[in-house]
Amino acid sequence: MGLKLGILGAGHFGRFHTLKAVKSSQAGAAAGQVEFLGLADASPERAAQVAAEAGTRVWQTAELIAAADALIIAAPTAFHFELAEAALKAGKHVFVEKPIAATLEQADALVALAAQVGRTLQVGHVERFGAGFATLLSSAGVGRPLYMEAVRIAPFRPRGLDVSVVLDLMIHDLDLVISLAGGAVEDVQAVGTAVESDRVDIANARLRFAGGAQATITASRASLKMERRLRVFGTEGYASIDFLARELKLVRKGQGASLEQLPSHGLETLSWTDHDNLEAEQAAFVHSCLTGSPAVVDGRAGRAALDAALRVEAAIGASLAAAGLPSGAV
Repeated sequence: MGLKLGILGAGHFGRFHTLKAVKSSQAGAAAGQVEFLGLADASPERAAQVAAEAGTRVWQTAELIAAADALIIAAPTAFHFELAEAALKAGKHVFVEKPIAATLEQADALVALAAQVGRTLQVGHVERFGAGFATLLSSAGVGRPLYMEAVRIAPFRPRGLDVSVVLDLMIHDLDLVISLAGGAVEDVQAVGTAVESDRVDIANARLRFAGGAQATITASRASLKMERRLRVFGTEGYASIDFLARELKLVRKGQGASLEQLPSHGLETLSWTDHDNLEAEQAAFVHSCLTGSPAVVDGRAGRAALDAALRVEAAIGASLAAAGLPSGAV
């Protein structure tokens, strides 16, 4: 049989991971490569409900870790370290949802442990596997990024409220801009506030990277509409991605349709067909487990995103305190 895969956590993301894993193990390229064992969750009722929907089996956590070759951890953030550590110590490959852990110390311990036991450690930054971001990477590009701007806003939903919007939503774009910038985060400034929950629901951060690149990121889970955009100003031009419209605009010197406003530059408009990002993310994890190839988003990348997110939260806390407002919401 193929790679024996189990899922720890049957909440919002655990349900989606389970449904995708069942589907992938039964059809397509993963058929015969993956033997999906089932799932475990601290709530027997929740586990039974998801297992019934997916047509799979419920396990006890320790038993599933022992039986599997690889585990997907989709439990709340507070349990990421405990479960990932147990799985790695048992010699299993681990995929852990973002953020990699609750603290940098925990993240460092997981990265070191994965290296020690020689197992894959992948972190669930699913936007890296999106067709829109892949279109940007596969284009001729705009040179070295100088300034980036990301916007990710959405209406309020009563999920993911165990963490702030920084660790819930902004961390996706933190991971994207870090991967594009190619340098360490040197400075962070940020503001934010709670709106509907008891944690920060809307935030804006400005990051400066080694090498001079800068990025501004806005995230909200308490807005009236959805918007997902990424703009990259580089040494060779400008790129603007509208992820919802599935459109990438590239403005570069001497390329594309001529622009009246910028006679020496041209405009190219690219589009893409969306695919299932979660399926692609799981497939990449399975490939790494089976071949030993590096994870696309490894533990160090997950640690870098967590570090940036925690620094954003600290900056928000400082700005709230300076304004005489409670800073415990982050």
